[in-house]
Formats: sequence, C-alpha cells, structure tokens
Amino acid sequence: MLERPVEGRVRLVDLDDDGAERGVAEVARVDLPRLVAEREREHPRWVWDDTTRWYPDLLAHGVRVRRCTDLRLCHAILRRSPAVGGEAFAAADARAREWDGLAPVDPSPVATLFDDVDPGDALDPVAEWRRQREAIDHAGDAAGGLALLLAAESSGALVAVELTHAGLPWRADVHDRLLVDLVGPRPSAGARPARLERLLAQARAALDAPDLNPDSPPELVRRLRRAGLPVASSRSHELERIEHPAIPPLLEYKKLARLLAANGWNWLEEWVHGGRFRPVYVPGGVVTGRWASNGGGALQLPAQVRPAVVADPGRVLVVADAAQLEPRVLAGLAHDTAMARAARSRDLYQAMVDSGAVPTREQAKYGMLGAIYGGTRGESGRMLPRIARAYPRAFELVEQAARAGERGERVRTLLGRGSPQPGAGWAAGVDERSDEEGADAPDESARGDRRAWGRFTRNFVVQGTAAEWALSWLATLRNRLWELGDGDLVDRPHLVFFLHDEVVVHTPAELADAVADAVRASAAEAGRLLFGDFPLDFPLDVAVVTSYADAG
Repeated sequence: MLERPVEGRVRLVDLDDDGAERGVAEVARVDLPRLVAEREREHPRWVWDDTTRWYPDLLAHGVRVRRCTDLRLCHAILRRSPAVGGEAFAAADARAREWDGLAPVDPSPVATLFDDVDPGDALDPVAEWRRQREAIDHAGDAAGGLALLLAAESSGALVAVELTHAGLPWRADVHDRLLVDLVGPRPSAGARPARLERLLAQARAALDAPDLNPDSPPELVRRLRRAGLPVASSRSHELERIEHPAIPPLLEYKKLARLLAANGWNWLEEWVHGGRFRPVYVPGGVVTGRWASNGGGALQLPAQVRPAVVADPGRVLVVADAAQLEPRVLAGLAHDTAMARAARSRDLYQAMVDSGAVPTREQAKYGMLGAIYGGTRGESGRMLPRIARAYPRAFELVEQAARAGERGERVRTLLGRGSPQPGAGWAAGVDERSDEEGADAPDESARGDRRAWGRFTRNFVVQGTAAEWALSWLATLRNRLWELGDGDLVDRPHLVFFLHDEVVVHTPAELADAVADAVRASAAEAGRLLFGDFPLDFPLDVAVVTSYADAG
C-alpha cells in the first residue's frame, strides 16, 4: 500500500491478505522509484488511491509495475454494483463518500505525484481497501466475478498510463502532406484552405447565396430552405437524401472541415511531439466500462490520417481487432449454444445465414443489432422474430434486461458492473397503479422514457460484458508482451493504441510473429476467464504492417 507523501516522504504499508498491517516504512519521495523497482522482483500487488497519481512518475524513471489495485476505479464499480448493495457501500461514512469525488489527474506534465494540493491527500487508502475487501467478501456468488473485474479494471489503468507514456508512433511530415493533398497548403490564421474555398464557392453559386457561411448550422438551414429544399437540420445524413447542385460541394466541405477541426494542423502541433501522439485515456470513462479519452480524440482516428501512424525503423505494428465481439459476448452471456455454433465461424453473420436463421448476411447483421440495441423499426424490426426463434436464450436475456430497465431496476454485466439508475425525470408522470381503476394512465412521454431506458439496459449488459472481455484481453496481452523482449517498456513489444475491440502493438520486426501469437492467445484466455469452458470463439483479424492505414 502506498500512501500520499507527508513532508516529502511516502508511507508504505505492508498488508496481509486479511488486511492486517505487517509492517510500515517511509521513504523519501525521490527514492520511491528505486524501492518500487526492488520490490517488483517479488511480484507484489501495489495498492494505491489512483494510478494516474503514482504510475506516470514511476514510468518516467523506467519502473514498470506488474499489478496494482486502483482504489478509485474499484470504488466506482462497487458503489454501483447490485451485488454489494452499492448505495450502502458508498454511504457508509462521510470519509468513504469522499472517494466519490476523486477524479483522475492529467498526466501532463508527468510530475503530478506530489502536487501541493490534491484531493487524494485527505483520503485513507488503507480504510478504503479494507472496506472494498469486506464488500467483496459479502457479495456471495458474485464475489469471484467482482474480484476479476476489479483486477482487470486496475490492470487497464496501468495500460492506459503506459499508452500515454509510450505514445503512438506518428509522422508529422506525413500528416502535413496528407492535409495538403486533401485541402491545400496551410492557410493563414482565420482563412480557409484553398479547396474549402473552392467548394464553398460552388455551394454559394448553386444557392445564389454569395455570403453563405456553411460553418453556421442555423444559417445553412435558412439558406437551404430559401432555395426550396425541405431540411430540418444541416446534418450530413439528411443532406445526402436531397438532390441539388449545392449538396455535393456542401457535403465534401463538411467532411473536410470536420477533419481539420479534429485532426488538422492545430491538432498536430498540440498533440504530436517527438514522433509520438500521446492521448489521455480514461478507463471506465463510460458507464458500461468502455474507455473514454480526455483530449486528443484518441478513440476517433479517421482513416484520412492513419497513414501518418508509421512504425519506427526496424519495427512494425501488429494490429488486431475482434470480429463481431458483441454478438459473441451475448452468446456467452446467455449460454445460447445455437448462437455459439454460429460464433465458431469467423463470420458469425454468414454462419447465421448458413444455418437458415435469416435469408441474407445483411439481414443477420441488422437483426442482431436490433436485438442488442432494441431496434424495432425497418429491417432490424422485421428480423427480430427470426432472431428470437433461432436464438431464444440470447433474445430472452436482452429482453429481460430491457424489461428490468423499464421497471427502473438496475442490471449488471457478467462480472458485476451495475448500470446507473434512471434520472428523476424518467419516472415523472408514471404511476405504477395505472392499471387500477381510476388511476391516471402514464402519459406518452413517460412511456417513451421508460422504453428508451429499457433499450439502454438491454445494451448495457452486452456492451458492458464486451468491455470486460476487452479488459481481460488487454491485461493478459500486456503481461505476455513483457515476456517477449528485454529492456524498458518501449524497448520491448508494447501496446500503443486501444479502441474497444482493437489493439495496436509496436514491436521489433523480428518479434512480429510471436506478438501475433500472443494477441490471439490472450483473446482466447480472455474468453476462458469470462465464460469458462462454454464453447465460444473470439477470432481476430491480425495484420502486421508498417503503417496503420495498411491494416485494412
């Protein structure tokens, strides 16, 4: 256990499995990396308030930690977990509730560990760790899953810091050339690039609007309506349905303008330094357990700029993504053997067609998306009865989750992450006695809110469990990669990018085959960790490339 510094010293508390103190020591903060490196030889599990407060400084000194318990992330899971009575856990005492407000720190600059004022300074990590252990001990049958989830979430926190530390290889010169090819040379401040000016001139001429500002959605809608075009918004998907000479240049303008705003020259100057893009990842940043990013747009790298992601000389990128992850996870959640048979094929949707469940692959995809996300209209709605007949256990699982959400109940993922409760507005106007004689019926708005929340909980159990699989994949792969090389983190094969069901590893070229094997073995191990011996496959598309754009 590492406790926050007092007068320049860090307190180390050695705890046994029952939470009893076996020893206490103090070390000068400048000596902490050396001490942690020495203790790592014993493979301990470090317990600390928050990984973002400790690990960046250790990595900066060349010290990698194998295991940790991130009390901030674990607290967030337990306070919402139905298995431990999350509200009671969070409200145990005033000091415990202070953990609810603890937020991760920005990892830049690196030296954030010993800031003069930090909310973490007031917290008691030893007491919180004991409370968390007690909560898991009283979780009954859910204890094993929760323990695995907390370990995976904490390992994900280590991965997130390592991703920022290592950075994604990025060629600024290639990025600049891509932008020039797409929009023309970089303009002066406040001006538009040449190609955007040409597209804008075409749109203005077609609309007879010489002063049109396409960057103002209200103005664009007014000008389009003035030209007789029935538009409700300026969104691209709506404009695509309209035939008019102004529409093609407007759509192209919007696409390029979005690229410049998200990944243009300003982004390049702010986020790419020393040949690396170092975004800030936020593990558990989404309620389902999926990651978010805090600046840099790490989770949205458009295809136009991916050619700038180039491996260093003598190295390659191993890019792997899990095929059709959420349907496979649903099969495992429901123990639906018929769907699991389809999942043994690399293309689950085509296997559904081959089994006679649905006529075409496109219909299989729409039907499965409808089952997971609650689509009841169009092709998704038409395919739902077929999905229900072919895969009754899977369909019943998401239906039960939806009904629970409509009743305002919490649902949980396989390992025990709990869904949030609906806001106060959800229940407004809803009277549970509406079926009784004389009771007021819920208004249509309230019914719609209930159905919408049911769609959320339907998807929560699947997406959240898929996030747990991905976390297990990351944790297993991280340790396998470490065993493949020598030296510091960036000298060995190491993770440089993660996006829900996709990873990118930067590795010496001679180790590419071993890395690809490790990626696949880790995916299989993640499946076993979550679903045991249930026959379920998680095939990966793996590519060994020098540029991310070539991964397909």
